[in-house]
Amino acid sequence: MTSSPPAASEGRDRRPRRDSRVGDSIFFNISRGSGILLLVIMAAIAGFLAYRSGLALSKDEGNFLTTFEWNPDGPKPVFGIAVLAFGTIVSALIAMLIAVPVAIGVALFISHYAPRKIAQPFAYLVDLLAAVPSIVYGLWGALFLVPHINGLTAWMDQYLGWTYVFSQTQHGVTPRNLFTVGILLAIMILPIITAVTREVFRQVPRMHEEAALALGATRWEMIRTAVLPFGRPGIISASMLGLGRALGETIAVATVLSASNVLSLHVLDPGGGTFAQNIALKFGEALPFGRDALMASGLVLFVITLLVNGAARLIIARRKEYSA
Repeated sequence: MTSSPPAASEGRDRRPRRDSRVGDSIFFNISRGSGILLLVIMAAIAGFLAYRSGLALSKDEGNFLTTFEWNPDGPKPVFGIAVLAFGTIVSALIAMLIAVPVAIGVALFISHYAPRKIAQPFAYLVDLLAAVPSIVYGLWGALFLVPHINGLTAWMDQYLGWTYVFSQTQHGVTPRNLFTVGILLAIMILPIITAVTREVFRQVPRMHEEAALALGATRWEMIRTAVLPFGRPGIISASMLGLGRALGETIAVATVLSASNVLSLHVLDPGGGTFAQNIALKFGEALPFGRDALMASGLVLFVITLLVNGAARLIIARRKEYSA
C-alpha cells in the first residue's frame, strides 16, 4: 500500500522531463537549420557573384586588378578596380583613424566618468545616432560638411603638405575628396564602435577595478591596467564592425565624393571612387555586360568584408573568457 504513491509521483516527474527533452530537440533543430540556411544563403550569394564575375572577366581587355579605367560597355570593354580599391581602403582607413580613438574616449566617459544621470541619456543619444539613415548623413555632408571644410584642408595643405599625402595640388576647388569622405564615414561608424566598446567596458570584473584602486591607483591608472587590457579584444572587434560599414557605405559616399578614374595619392584633391559608390552610380545606366562587371567589383568587396569579419572572430576567439 505504501509503494503506489511513489510510482505515481515518478510518473508525474517523467512528463515534464520528457516534454523538456522534446522542447530542447525542437530548439536544437531550429537553431541548426537556421545556421545551415545562413551558410546556404552566403554560398548562393558568393556563387552568383562568382558566376556573373566570370562572364565579365573573360572579356575584359585590361587587367582587372591594375586598370584605372572603368568602361565595360565600350567597343572594347576595359575595366579595373585599382582606383576603386584604393579609394575604398584609404577612405575607410581615414575613418578608422578618426573614429576609433574618439569612440574609446566616449565609451570610457559613459562607463567610468559620467554621472549616472548624464551617462544614460548620453548613451541613448549615441545609440540613436546609429539608427540615422545613410542618406541623411550624405545630405548633411554635401550641404554642410563640404562647404565648411575648406579651412581645414587649407590648414593641412599649409602645415602638413610636406607629407605629400596632404599636399593639395588643385586649389580653389570644392573639397569633394577622399579626406572629406573619410570624415563623413568616421561620423557614421562612431556610434557603432562606441556602443559595442561601451558594453565591453561594462563587462570588466568589478573586483579587478576595486583591486587596482585599493593598491593606490588613480582612476586613469585603473582604466589603463584593468579596463583597457580586458576590453582590447572587444575594442578590436567593434572597430572591425565599424570598418565593415565604412567599406560598404554607398549613398553617403556617392553624395559627397566627386568620382573619377584618377588615382591620386593626394587625398585632399577631388576624385577617386569606392566599390559601393561606383556600383550605386553606374548600375542603373549599365548594359547587361556592364552589370556583370559591377558584379565583379562587388565580389571583391564581398571577399574583403568576409575577411574583415573573419579577422574579428579570430580576435575574439583568442580571449575565450570574453567570448563566453
